[in-house]
Amino acid sequence: MNPAAEVWEKVKALMGAEMTTTTLDTWFDDTQAVALEESRLVLYSPTQFKRDIIASRYVLPIQNALHELFSTDFQVTVLTEGELDGRNKSKPSVFLPGTEEYTFDRFVVGSSNKFAHAAARKAAENPGLSYNPLFIYGESGLGKTHLLYSIAHAIHADHPDYKIIYVKGDSFTNELIAAIREGRTQEFRDKYRMADVFLMDDVQFIAGRDSTQEEMFHTFNTLYELKKQIAFTSDRPPKEMLRLEDRLKTRFEWGLLADIIPPDYETRTAIIKNKAIRMGMELPDYIIQLIAETITANVRQIEGTVNKIMAYQDLNGDKVDKNTVVRAVKDIFKEKSDILPTADVIIDEVCKFYNLEPSLLRGQGRSKDISLARQIAMYQIRRMTNLSLKEIGAEFGGRDHSTVLNALNRIEDLVKTDPEKAEIIKDITTNINSRYE
Repeated sequence: MNPAAEVWEKVKALMGAEMTTTTLDTWFDDTQAVALEESRLVLYSPTQFKRDIIASRYVLPIQNALHELFSTDFQVTVLTEGELDGRNKSKPSVFLPGTEEYTFDRFVVGSSNKFAHAAARKAAENPGLSYNPLFIYGESGLGKTHLLYSIAHAIHADHPDYKIIYVKGDSFTNELIAAIREGRTQEFRDKYRMADVFLMDDVQFIAGRDSTQEEMFHTFNTLYELKKQIAFTSDRPPKEMLRLEDRLKTRFEWGLLADIIPPDYETRTAIIKNKAIRMGMELPDYIIQLIAETITANVRQIEGTVNKIMAYQDLNGDKVDKNTVVRAVKDIFKEKSDILPTADVIIDEVCKFYNLEPSLLRGQGRSKDISLARQIAMYQIRRMTNLSLKEIGAEFGGRDHSTVLNALNRIEDLVKTDPEKAEIIKDITTNINSRYE
């Protein structure tokens, strides 16, 4: 059944609560759903007489049912013979450019990810019917995003007309903030609640954001009710998201939870061989073994090392030997002093998290939210840079070192005693580090 037809069946079921079976059968027994567009449902009735009756008497009940399903207003168009023939077919949407290599065929399966891979494949084969929602969790760099893209590509191949939405958790929040500010909230809801496949990466970043969680709750309910495929990734399972509303935790656990752990030696070896073959490079067994033994916890770092070796070979004409591997690994695991974030980056990420302007943190504002964000920024700068207390104070309007020290002590106490604040620190740290990946 196509997406429009699925929605039409739901609409008729809702209208059935307000009108008799005879009325439904008389006017809608042979009415078909042609298309579900951004904010319009297009129907087809085979006779002009029925078409006119539906258009004059029943458009409002149809619109009310659609509003109940999507929490947004819809237009309804009813076509008949001739009008249907002249209607242009909808074009498939542009599909996730730049992600073509992230497919199931290119995902190296091992004991550490076998369960998550099998679940993702099943969800792609039967979208909305098997493992819905699918929730994949694990540390960064283990292939969670690869599996999300693989689901998308597999479904797109089988159902090119499906509307597939991929979004990161923080981007979802930022879009909502912009939509509220610009008066485009309805457009935002239309975009996500009319998806056939909804994929969210790093869903942990919506936790603690009231408006975002409210929108997610209604978006999830709409898509789940319509049996649309939903899949999430996160760095932790729902129960460990302390700032996530209980009603969302429950929904995220309705389907299947699948974890990914760091790859074992055999899987790391297979990943290296697979990457090298795809790049047209032949690596000696001892080189593969050396890489697999050196990098043990992150698929992204393993692939990055192979890329570095390839670059040394192509650009410098270097022979691939132990020294080449050592240099490549050293580039991946840079010295801490080489990758220290700047105070500006840290302040920027804290402000993004709290939806504040950097000038507010650097200024004299003393409201509760601004003060907390400023203290967290000072704490992160102290942890992640080599700046002194005096230098940190200078970043915030020339505050003295005792003010900075008080901020550090307060946040350190909160991290120890307040699990939710500790989770916030972890999320902000992840965002800062991602700027340097």
